[in-house]
Amino acid sequence: MLPLQPFIVKLHGLGLSVTEFDHQIGKEFFESFGNPDILDAKLDVSCDIVRHGVTVDVECGIEGTVTVPCDRCLEPLEIEIETGFSETYAPESDELDFNQDVYDYVCTALPMQRVHEEGDCNPETIKFLSK
Repeated sequence: MLPLQPFIVKLHGLGLSVTEFDHQIGKEFFESFGNPDILDAKLDVSCDIVRHGVTVDVECGIEGTVTVPCDRCLEPLEIEIETGFSETYAPESDELDFNQDVYDYVCTALPMQRVHEEGDCNPETIKFLSK
């Protein structure tokens, strides 16, 4: 099982060149933030980290799928995600923690309205809603 906070980087081992690492995150990552709306996730996160003495540049690309309840029928709905971010941090300790940023960028990449394509919702639920 992956750690729930995989985006904590120990800075003492980083040189001044680019350090690359990849992680896969699933629903456990989102559960650690108390988010019950993420039913499942299969996301690949690739990061480039460059230490500049006091500051650290982080560039992350995030791709994969997130499963949420459909707003119409409440059945699982898989949504493709492709997002990322570039940030400069000035950590106050020998650790850099950017778990919150990864979480926020995935959540803001989700559409406001999360519904199946027309005709793909649970027909029993749609029949009930039509009454």
